Parts: sequence; structure tokens; C-alpha cells
Amino acid sequence: MNTEKVTARRLTAEEVSELGLQDAIFVSAETNGLPLDCCAPAFLTEPGKNFEGGSFTARTVFGEEVHVLPDNLEERGIWVADKAGEEIEVLRSAGVLLNLALFVPDGNKESLGALYSAAREAFGAGIVQRWSEETVEVPDVKVDLYEEPARGRKNTNNQNRDRRALDIYPTRVRFLEPSDGWKFVVEPHKEVVDDTPTI
Repeated sequence: MNTEKVTARRLTAEEVSELGLQDAIFVSAETNGLPLDCCAPAFLTEPGKNFEGGSFTARTVFGEEVHVLPDNLEERGIWVADKAGEEIEVLRSAGVLLNLALFVPDGNKESLGALYSAAREAFGAGIVQRWSEETVEVPDVKVDLYEEPARGRKNTNNQNRDRRALDIYPTRVRFLEPSDGWKFVVEPHKEVVDDTPTI
């Protein structure tokens, strides 16, 4: 395993409750539910002040969710970098996995094959792999994407509506996420017409 030694200090539950979502921490490394004998960089999934008993939940940089009781000495706990602390083993990233959705105008097998070959040539044949491939016909249409409060009152005007993106293809909407507390509203694209009279 590719690990590095980091000097860190174990936090108590009270100290964790003062952390926010941006604070870098270390928790037990897991991958696909398999615990590893080291830690992984992580962040809390919600501010520590929201802790109401039970366990804190952290998400590692590898996308795994870990539930931790910091004061339970039988668990690995939650750690934060501190030069006055002790050395812990931290799992390092070996690289970045990209999930790509490629839109190929008038796409056919030849053009997709050329894209794959170019990527393998650029990064190496042993690096670029097709994990899964989904070929979907994309309609030649665009939509307008809005955000509005997830729990808005009915029969109100659209004061709270926020235009998130313009001229977007419906297939791209699948890969976007709304802001916290908001939901997406997708409508057929309408060209903006300027009715300002001219002289």
C-alpha cells in the first residue's frame, strides 16, 4: 500500500463538535467496506455542532463514509494534523478515477474508437481502460435549467427561482447536483427576446 507517515493528534468528541465541513481530518481507511490498517484523509459530512449522540459521519477523499465514536478507545477515532502529536499511517492516493460522459456529435463506432485510442496514447495503454460503456442517442434539443427551493409554496410567483444554466442538453442534467435545499426544474429552452423599443 502507498502510505505516508503524518504527525497527528486524536480528537475528543467535544473537539470534533467544533469542526466544520472544511476542516481536514483523518479517519480509519476503508474501501468497499474493507477496513485497512491505516487512516485516510477525510471531512465531516455535516458540521460537528449537529452531533446529537450516536456517531460522527466522515467521508474520506476516496468516497467512503465512515461512522466514528471519537471517545471510544477501541476505534481508530478522528485525528487532525498536529506537529506535537504522534505518527500515524495515512493512505495516499494512487491517482484519480475519471468518470467521463462524452458527447460526440454524429457519433459512430469509428469516432468513439479514435477517442479511446487518443486517450490511451496520451496517458498510456495500461492506464486508460473502459470500465463500462453506455451509448445513448442524444436528442437535438436544449433545455433551460432552474433551481428553486425544495419546499417552496405552491401558487407563488418565481421570485426564488434562480437560473442555473442556459442552453443545456438534457443528458448533461444527469451529471449536475442542485444546491443544498434546492431542486432542479427543467423546462424547454426559450430564446430570450429583447422587447426594448428602439428609436
